[in-house]
Amino acid sequence: MGEHRGDPPATAEHAAAVADARAALAGSSGQPLGPLPAGFATTRAAMHRVAEEVLKPRREAETGNEIALRFTSGGFGTPPWETGLVSGRSGQLRVEGLELVATDGDELHRERLADPSPDADSAAALAAWFAFGTVALADLVDLHGDLEPAPIRLWPEHFDVATDLGPEDVGTRATFGASPGDEHHPEPYLYVGPWAAPATDAGWNATGFNGAELTYAELLGADDQLGAAAAFFADRLAALRG
Repeated sequence: MGEHRGDPPATAEHAAAVADARAALAGSSGQPLGPLPAGFATTRAAMHRVAEEVLKPRREAETGNEIALRFTSGGFGTPPWETGLVSGRSGQLRVEGLELVATDGDELHRERLADPSPDADSAAALAAWFAFGTVALADLVDLHGDLEPAPIRLWPEHFDVATDLGPEDVGTRATFGASPGDEHHPEPYLYVGPWAAPATDAGWNATGFNGAELTYAELLGADDQLGAAAAFFADRLAALRG
């Protein structure tokens, strides 16, 4: 469904996350992605639990129905709320490094995450991945505003950042995303998941789902990592559009 006249564009919802992600990448020296620490998978699982069991319920309670998260500086968190249904105040809850950071009105509270599994290097690598994915998806959306893009959101259940593009009525809408890994993938990957069954060309190569993927190793081997991401998304979008 398209936007109604007078509604803000879908991109307005993710503008703050994209600005934070671009700032994070600008602050990195060299390529944004590096080799993963040995404890990355364990840390990813621990952070996924925080997203599902701590951040998601808090946002849902304060907003009444919203669950989506976003990239935030140093990690991930809820978008800010203006007047929480529970707290009655403005606020935000996010993960920065190994800390849970809560904004409650004018007060800021920090505490170490209770789960003992995360390590600092892996938490930083996860934050870098979410920043990278957010920027790669924002570049895609900026190029294809005519394809009814959904806001870029970090979904707590799948623990990935994603958007949707393309007209659904002709069967070419798809989800474009950046996953930090899952039960089928020990490392992060970019993906395209068509809403309808894709054609059978070799580019639809995903493991565990119907779609295409670009591995972390392929990104690390690229001279221009964001350029490789853009090329992957462009290739699969072209394949969808015939």
